[in-house]
Amino acid sequence: MGNQLDRITHLNYSELPTGDPSGLEKDELRVGVAYFFSDEEEEVEDRSPSDGGFSQDLSPAEEGPFPVSEVEFSAFCSQECIFSKLRENEDLNVFAAETLLTMCKPGDLLELVAAAQPPHWLIYERDERVIHLHKGQIRRDSLLEVSGGRHGRIVNNRYRYRPLPPDLVLQNAAGHVGLRSEEICWTNSESFAAWCRFGKREFKAGGEAHSAEQQYFLKVHLSGGGVHLSGGGVHTLVFRSLEDMIRERRRVDASGILKELVHSGKP
Repeated sequence: MGNQLDRITHLNYSELPTGDPSGLEKDELRVGVAYFFSDEEEEVEDRSPSDGGFSQDLSPAEEGPFPVSEVEFSAFCSQECIFSKLRENEDLNVFAAETLLTMCKPGDLLELVAAAQPPHWLIYERDERVIHLHKGQIRRDSLLEVSGGRHGRIVNNRYRYRPLPPDLVLQNAAGHVGLRSEEICWTNSESFAAWCRFGKREFKAGGEAHSAEQQYFLKVHLSGGGVHLSGGGVHTLVFRSLEDMIRERRRVDASGILKELVHSGKP
């Protein structure tokens, strides 16, 4: 924590509202679009290895690293950077699952990516096993089986919160294995895996009180990846909770379309 705007994204403080949090400049910032609740909106059925969303035909046997065309984001709460997915600040290349396994340590946060779907997040346990939220159930599975030909990467530093010690991360994950939809308070694999690693209740559905003083700003970097709109620059969306912001960002990850911009007709 403590990472500031100019250090993480090289943006100026003037690019975010600095006045009364309850008095947003409505002509510059527009609240993120609404969506329907889904227990696990990103879940992927079995796919062939070639359906990976890459610019070239990749075989799971190839080790990587491989480049991926993706939307880039940064996110802030009270002008503090809490999330960064920017190519200028980190290596966004991905690896075949077999290669990824050689890089993982217990408690690592993993991300699997594929075309036209949000990434799938997991906690690496050990011995090629991962714990994750999949189709309304928290499961322990083999990473090789779960990957289904998708490529992945370690994303321990994607969120800028202080992580828990690895043994506590694994305790959080393993302690929920077997829970099903009616017992689960996370809406997607990312929120569950991030909660295991950071222990913040904000990752749970309804885990934080909505207030004017607690707002999240999601910056979508239009020139950095696959957003299907003309023009570049950065567009800012405002959310009342971390969970709302995560779900909208994942929808943009899956579609590459920023619906709020399409509806407004503004670049």
